[in-house]
Amino acid sequence: MFGLIRNEMLVISGRWRSYIGFIGISVLMPLILWGFVYGSENIHQEYARELGESFMVVGSIINAFLATYIIMNALWIHIPFLVALAAGDAVAADGSNGIFRITLTRPVSRLKILTSKLIATYIYTALLLLFCALWSVGIGSLVLGTGDLIVIDKGILILSREEALVRMALSFAVAILVMFSVATLCFMFSAMVNNGIGPIIGAMLIIIIGYLVKAIPLDFFDRIEPFMIVSYFDVWLDAFRDPIPWSDIWNKLTILTLFSVSFYGIAVYVFLKKDITS
Repeated sequence: MFGLIRNEMLVISGRWRSYIGFIGISVLMPLILWGFVYGSENIHQEYARELGESFMVVGSIINAFLATYIIMNALWIHIPFLVALAAGDAVAADGSNGIFRITLTRPVSRLKILTSKLIATYIYTALLLLFCALWSVGIGSLVLGTGDLIVIDKGILILSREEALVRMALSFAVAILVMFSVATLCFMFSAMVNNGIGPIIGAMLIIIIGYLVKAIPLDFFDRIEPFMIVSYFDVWLDAFRDPIPWSDIWNKLTILTLFSVSFYGIAVYVFLKKDITS
């Protein structure tokens, strides 16, 4: 299995589409950090206004932790697309290139081949999120410095530097698990077709529909919202609650895991029944 996973990682690294997410982050993050350095006065004033009645603000509240928190809120809809770019090709690319006619003749079960592809996709997804964390928290600390993190959401939460770092680590760990469900969704579609574009479009369409259901205040949408996968994407925000609602985090992650298991089960069923003739 380790050999199969290693081979799949080599395959992923050989696809130009796999680098789009890393290139996009490498281009976008310096611009965002530059914007926080030279154009964050509005954000500072907004936070100072919220804190003004209860706290005395000395110096700037802008630091790498606050920048990361804002960036994660802003990019949360876009990261799934970057994940789907690689997951869409996970199975479909081998089908379109005729590689399965060779690999499936080896004494290795289809289930192992499919599972190794999913694990490699998970590794890619984790690396993409960690790369984003490296830019926002790591390089952001060098550019913006660190300090207390102020979170304004249904109240005011002020976290010390040490506590903020722990919360950031927790939020990215949870975010990686959330993106695993997105990767599995796209992976399921990839097992059904021989074109990597279709799975990307299918996964993003489901995500967009889910966000529309959450955004439109209709009673019918309220009833079906618990069955939409995007309803649990915001679990990473729970890392910045006080106290941390561990039960809510585990419940949401459990539901996302059930989604992922279902997607993987469908992918296995389709792939095992698939007639590889081209």
